[in-house]
Amino acid sequence: MAVTLTSEILQDDLAVSLARAMAVANKKAHDLGIDVSQSLISITQHTLNGSSVWRINYGPKDYVNRRGGDVLIEVDMHDATIKKVSRGQ
Repeated sequence: MAVTLTSEILQDDLAVSLARAMAVANKKAHDLGIDVSQSLISITQHTLNGSSVWRINYGPKDYVNRRGGDVLIEVDMHDATIKKVSRGQ
């Protein structure tokens, strides 16, 4: 079922912040060679050097008996700039 993005929904600052962060992180992940559609994605919120950031983790969906390969992208919650990119070993 499709949901129309009404002005009321778009006023949810947290949801809009997360959507912007996901769009920026997905582009960066794609640029790094990550197939976003085949990734298990998890998102956490934390503070990095005094800034609130979304930490978006891209890992393999088929992770059993597999080590490493994750990509972590930290995106500022307020201006959607990438603050840090890390690759798992």
